[in-house]
Amino acid sequence: MEKVTFDLAQTPLRAVNHYLHHNLTQTGGQAIEILNPDGAHNIAVGLNAPVEVKILGHAGYYAASMNQLANVTIAGNVGTGVAENMMSGRVHVKGFASVSAGASAHGGLLIIDGDASLRCGISLKGADIVVGGSVGSFAAFMAQAGRIVVCGNAGEALGDSLYEAVIYVRGSIKSLGADAQLEPMSEADYATVAELLAKADFSHNPQDFKRVASAKQLYHWNEERE
Repeated sequence: MEKVTFDLAQTPLRAVNHYLHHNLTQTGGQAIEILNPDGAHNIAVGLNAPVEVKILGHAGYYAASMNQLANVTIAGNVGTGVAENMMSGRVHVKGFASVSAGASAHGGLLIIDGDASLRCGISLKGADIVVGGSVGSFAAFMAQAGRIVVCGNAGEALGDSLYEAVIYVRGSIKSLGADAQLEPMSEADYATVAELLAKADFSHNPQDFKRVASAKQLYHWNEERE
């Protein structure tokens, strides 16, 4: 596999992103290594090729956002909006994630080994998110489609204004948001959790998870609620 290494201590991020946007092939077989990210924003955004990218350190806002096809690994923590609006591919955060991780993601898989802050999976539109730790308040706010697996605890207002997305939580839930409810786990749910845990390389027992989904009372306007 062809390997290219960039050191952000020596090469401007603009030049790195330009390379990623113009020098990758749709056939894959390329590996990109980015050294000394030092919390820079917008690293590896808008990728559109089946390339392997490793960011060796902490990344700032919107790391690997708008991703398509690429497999991005971040060996550190990330700022706001990691994998925001991701369409496909895989983004793996080895550390912790700040607010709005996976926001509006349409497809692909986001893995966060540590905790995720507020609004993880906000407005999710079809992607899968697996969090090895806990999530903050308003996780999956207005999530429309997709699946979220939380191996730790969930903060306040989990799944507020949830649509068709489903959340699986292993730990405690501080509170559910508007129109979110606990539902019985089915065999299909256990299979889904097992599949996503395997993809994230987590070894938890699917039987330990709870299902949170929409009660579907907010789908239509009701003047009696006004």
